Amino acid sequence: MRDLPVRMARWSAGHPWRAVAGWFLFVAVCLGVGISVGGHPATSADFRIGEAGRAEAMAAEGGLQQRPVEQVLITAKPGTGRLDTAAANTAARDAARMSRLPEVESVSPPIGSADGTAVRVEVTMRGAELDGDKHVAALVAQTARVQAAHPGLRVEETGGPSVSKGVDSLRDEDLSRTEMIALPVTLITLLVVFGSVSLAVVPMLLALSSIAAAVGLSQLASHVFPDAGVGTNVILLIGMAVGVDYTLFYLKREREERARSGGRLAPAAVVELAAATSGRAVVVSGLAVAVSSATLYLADDVIFSSIATGAIVVTLVAVLSSLTVLPALLAKLGQWAENRRERRIRRGRPVRGTRPESGGRLTRALLRPTGRRPGATLAVGVLAMLALAAPLLGMKLTDMGRETHPRSIPAMRGFDRINAAFPDLKAMHQIVVKADPSRRAEVADALGDLARRAEHDPRLSGTPELRTSPDGRISLLELRVPHYVSDPAAVASLRTVRGDYVPATVGRLPGVQVAVTGDVARYADYPDHQKQKLPLIIASLLLVTFAMTVWAFRSVVLGLVGVLLNLLSAGAALGLLVVTFQGTWAEGLLGFTSTGTIGSRVPLFLFVILFGLSMDYQVFVISRIREARLAGASTRTAVLDGIGRSAGVVTSAAFVMVTVFASFIPLHIIEMKQMGFALAAAVLVDAFIIRIVVLPALMLLLGERNWWPSRPGPAAVPEPVPAKVG
Repeated sequence: MRDLPVRMARWSAGHPWRAVAGWFLFVAVCLGVGISVGGHPATSADFRIGEAGRAEAMAAEGGLQQRPVEQVLITAKPGTGRLDTAAANTAARDAARMSRLPEVESVSPPIGSADGTAVRVEVTMRGAELDGDKHVAALVAQTARVQAAHPGLRVEETGGPSVSKGVDSLRDEDLSRTEMIALPVTLITLLVVFGSVSLAVVPMLLALSSIAAAVGLSQLASHVFPDAGVGTNVILLIGMAVGVDYTLFYLKREREERARSGGRLAPAAVVELAAATSGRAVVVSGLAVAVSSATLYLADDVIFSSIATGAIVVTLVAVLSSLTVLPALLAKLGQWAENRRERRIRRGRPVRGTRPESGGRLTRALLRPTGRRPGATLAVGVLAMLALAAPLLGMKLTDMGRETHPRSIPAMRGFDRINAAFPDLKAMHQIVVKADPSRRAEVADALGDLARRAEHDPRLSGTPELRTSPDGRISLLELRVPHYVSDPAAVASLRTVRGDYVPATVGRLPGVQVAVTGDVARYADYPDHQKQKLPLIIASLLLVTFAMTVWAFRSVVLGLVGVLLNLLSAGAALGLLVVTFQGTWAEGLLGFTSTGTIGSRVPLFLFVILFGLSMDYQVFVISRIREARLAGASTRTAVLDGIGRSAGVVTSAAFVMVTVFASFIPLHIIEMKQMGFALAAAVLVDAFIIRIVVLPALMLLLGERNWWPSRPGPAAVPEPVPAKVG
């Protein structure tokens, strides 16, 4: 593994056009095979979690699983006064013609609201619940025709399928807008860093081609790990970040080695030197990101499995591009640069040299107090990080309910109006019982007793509905909840149903299986599942981070340092997330309506992805420090020199990452907005506080103990502490 980057770089630099052609052939094959084979989307069964999931599995056995349902809502047009009931019923009958559509299983008769302000028609679609959004277009078109035929009324359609389709369309529009912002800003950043169009284009080209290859490979991987619909988003998010970063690390080191050689080495030899240093760091960083991401499989959740698969695939592809095609491109660019240099010399023109990285003014300013008083600097840095992390203690996790979706989606505006007119539609509980068919009547009596108890519960409403499978084995009682799933009253009613009503009725029957699902149960069980898995995943993540750092640097101490610093970084980012999104002060600034909570997927996603990405900086910075130590410098000199030389690359890479992640903040979907904000904040904190302030201060205090139990390089004579650093 240690020599692999050098061997591959040597071949690539020696056969540049073969390497370039081979890479783009690889990308084309990955994309072509992925498209031809197609992906395997997750099914309803893949999303089942906790008790709600068990109940859904039992309901599915009896054919009682939830179906995709749409509602056609008919109300008075704004400003026209009270609803004309006769006209509304006529429009409802026209809407009922949807029963002729092949996508429709059944249509209810017109249902009027209690206050007479609305009429609705319930349309049950064929197929699985998750497939409704794929076939809802025909129903929406029919609703539009009904609206055109009754211009004096407001006829609209809402429901799970139309809302999901609207969310998907909005997310696609947002992501397209994000790419339009992130790509130019990234390109401008690279132009500033390199001062060369060709060198700026290389990272973008490799990142985009890596993303294309990863999208194709992820289609194949989805047949093992079903795609929950987030895989491509993760590939875009992580692919741009690591793809540009890995190329940036390699490019900067190649330029530094070229400047140091002063033209005395051939471009291929310069590339080999870069491969021996930054190339190895890229391989270690990529493996760390992949292994860290793999801990998400422990969540036992299809969404996190999709995230893990996307992150692993795109990271490994980005590493492969840096090992294969990047050395070839650098060799050719280096040769062209040498040719230009020779032409300028022949013409008697001055030749501009490139100075090796030695740290900018900001870096030197930050390192100056660190070099003088590392203990005080470390204390201030750690206290600042703990202060940022303090709000984490008040974090409230919830699954984001449908009511949190943006109202720019037309179906969500109908969602608000239909729930105002028909509160019983807001949510439901489903009590599912599995028993021997001979006990069908006994189960029905027990569920009837449960329904009578629920009639007196003010948190429930409507008429309970009992359904039984044709074979009599599965029974399902549905109770209506006139509260959104995020409402405390809805969650409290779930606790009562599970803790009181079920044990006192059907739960007393011996030999039967009973579980509660429904909208509220799904909402409540998912965060609970994440909380149960979080300790296992974080423990695995810490172990992986420790093991990867020890493996990379042969130092137990640096392994512990890496774990502690990553915890500080993640804690600070989560603290900032809580302050920003659980309160209301940033609503206008960031364009969201606070739910007073954090999406249950966000902390776990942040921890895993951040731990992996932090290894990029960790490996790159410590590699420079260890390199200086191996050359015979004291640990003190190695730390200050290594930080100074790597700071420019780290800050440039961080700026690119922050640009990519921050471009997700304007998105309308609040959970994606929170993820983008948290990752951008984490990278800023990690790059500018952890790696430039806390890490060097801690390593200066540890001195030679940093490398325990190994002893890198010859022992150097301790140097006197300079009065001035930089």
